[in-house]
Amino acid sequence: QVQLVESGGGLVQPGGSLNLSCVASGSIKIGDVGWSRQAPGKQRELVASMNSSGGTTYYADSVKGRFTISRDNAKNTVYLQMDSLIPDDTAVYYCNGFFLSQSLVWSNYWGQGTQVTVSS
Repeated sequence: QVQLVESGGGLVQPGGSLNLSCVASGSIKIGDVGWSRQAPGKQRELVASMNSSGGTTYYADSVKGRFTISRDNAKNTVYLQMDSLIPDDTAVYYCNGFFLSQSLVWSNYWGQGTQVTVSS
């Protein structure tokens, strides 16, 4: 079984930065991964994704040029660097993706979410 644990969220002023981490315990390989967010009263939206090779990335228009997704396969960790944060970035951020378990099964997993609040 794979568990995703996100960290790095918190309260930040507009214009500030945060770096979210998602550690996949129990995983031996990372496939396609992404970060989504859900603000109060809104649907969950995909903000960034990366394919298994790391060669292809996607960013929502609302975060393009400000957010960067990356991965460290050796550490089974996915990151989301968030710069130039604005109040509209306030949401719970979720890590999700396909991970290979130690029993050699590929499955899709979601983390529990980490709160990001952008406010002065």
